[in-house]
Amino acid sequence: MTLLATWLVILAAGASSDDGLPAPLTDVPGDARAGEAVFVAREAGHCITCHQVAGLEAAFQGNVGPELTGIGSRRSAAYLRDRIMDPTRLNPDATMPGYYRSRDLRQVPPSARGTTLLTAQQIEDVVAYLMSLEDAP
Repeated sequence: MTLLATWLVILAAGASSDDGLPAPLTDVPGDARAGEAVFVAREAGHCITCHQVAGLEAAFQGNVGPELTGIGSRRSAAYLRDRIMDPTRLNPDATMPGYYRSRDLRQVPPSARGTTLLTAQQIEDVVAYLMSLEDAP
């Protein structure tokens, strides 16, 4: 099998490239407003526990993860999707949870086994929100 054929098989299987997962997880485009809600909601992503976004009205923003102000100008949707889905795929020591990972988890209650922290649509919504965070011209 040629390298190109191997690459096409990998992409067709949903694997990611160095730039991330190129294909959206849903047929419905992400909604940035819904993504912001997931980003801040304690019951959902609660990304602000570790990340900051300048201008985001939230009572507390963390400083453990990288600041995400302007991330939409620096990274692709594919890159962001990949990191949100399962950051441990590229960095096994990542402290960020894999929001779309359901296998090989530890200390998960029986009721949560086989489920993901966020739905595919929520992932796409968060990606849309992050892509809307562009640096000022």
